[in-house]
Amino acid sequence: MSDVCATILKPLASPLTGEVHVPGDKSISHRAILFAAMAEGTSKVTGVLDSEDVRSSIKAVCQLGAEVNLKKDGSGALCGTITGWGSKGPEQPEDPIDCGNSGTTARLLMGMLAPWPIQVTITGDASLRLRPMRRNTAPLMKMGVQFKPAEADHLPITEIGNPNLRAITYDAPMASAQLKTAVLLAGVYAQGTTTLNEPAPSRNHTELMLPEFGVPTTAGTRVATVSGPCVMHAADVVVPGDPSSAAFLCAAAILKRGSSICVEDVSLNPARIGFVRTLERMGANIEDARKGSEGKEPYGSICASYTPHLRGCEVPSQHFASIVDEVPILAVVAAHAKGVTVFKGAAELRVKETDRLQAIIDGLEQVGIDAWEEGDNLYVEGDPDLTVPPNTTFPSHGDHRLAMTWAVLGMCSNTPVSIEGFESISVSYPGFMDAIRSLEA
Repeated sequence: MSDVCATILKPLASPLTGEVHVPGDKSISHRAILFAAMAEGTSKVTGVLDSEDVRSSIKAVCQLGAEVNLKKDGSGALCGTITGWGSKGPEQPEDPIDCGNSGTTARLLMGMLAPWPIQVTITGDASLRLRPMRRNTAPLMKMGVQFKPAEADHLPITEIGNPNLRAITYDAPMASAQLKTAVLLAGVYAQGTTTLNEPAPSRNHTELMLPEFGVPTTAGTRVATVSGPCVMHAADVVVPGDPSSAAFLCAAAILKRGSSICVEDVSLNPARIGFVRTLERMGANIEDARKGSEGKEPYGSICASYTPHLRGCEVPSQHFASIVDEVPILAVVAAHAKGVTVFKGAAELRVKETDRLQAIIDGLEQVGIDAWEEGDNLYVEGDPDLTVPPNTTFPSHGDHRLAMTWAVLGMCSNTPVSIEGFESISVSYPGFMDAIRSLEA
């Protein structure tokens, strides 16, 4: 018997209707904190997501000597100032930096620490210590950074910076915004032009935000460059709502009869709303509308409503990076569709907070849905008449995305479900159930 506490979620008593705001974008929040810590002067940040992952980044930069003065505003977001270490560089921390469950914190730190003559041990929780890190250390070693052990692919890893970094041109083996960002951040201080080429587009928040901090950046669809050395300067950053969080609310509205919602002031960065395009291909009633921009980040609304007839579709591998965090919930929508949905290039799901690929297959099997892996592809054969067996329990494996995925499946079903480790939603969306209740009311 599992010793993980289970949370029982009942089916929604009424449709989801109305407008809602989601917390600040997690990816942008991390970068706002980390870039401000690197910069000369005091930056002002607003709308920062208050979650366990982002607090890992805050704790890390405090250990390294940044002065962080943030507090909650009326919406529950963090706002305030961050004074960075600038040209004097980060301080030598007394203890290892524990990144908790945050892969973004760990991987971006590697690039931030690269140009400084300090030795820092980076570690994390049991889940993070299983995630691959060689993808980051390999290019940084080419730039002159040392890691101990040199061949390590998992945390804990000790990094020894190099004030004389070499600029490189690097062909990344996978589309990864975390890898790209680490290399670019090291390149800010390297002599010459650092270029990173990707096999497919990944999130471009770093390329959009670095110029705000005074770093000239050149970016194309699958290439990004910085020229160094360059001193980062303080900037003001307003963080829009997180589209990954919005995806769960939109999916619930699409699956719950009579629902119609609008998520307001959410990031509409094209690299982040691949889930909208995918749901459109499934025939879902969903649309986005741009209202403005914060810096270079577009924002607006995403509206979704109940869709009785969904159809399977194919997601090409070159688009996978734009939906990587939303595949679990998209698989649940696909489970309600007629026909087969194919997510191509889904192997990256195996190295997220848990093996999400296998977890999706196992979870859908519990409700009678055939889902399988062939090569690097995930297949889901939907059933428009899907019903959930009584007394179904879904394990979250401590993964916040899976916890919310099975919550949506349960709340839009016919019978209560239990979710083990549901509290893991605090990693990215602590107020998820509050948002559901507000829309149900």
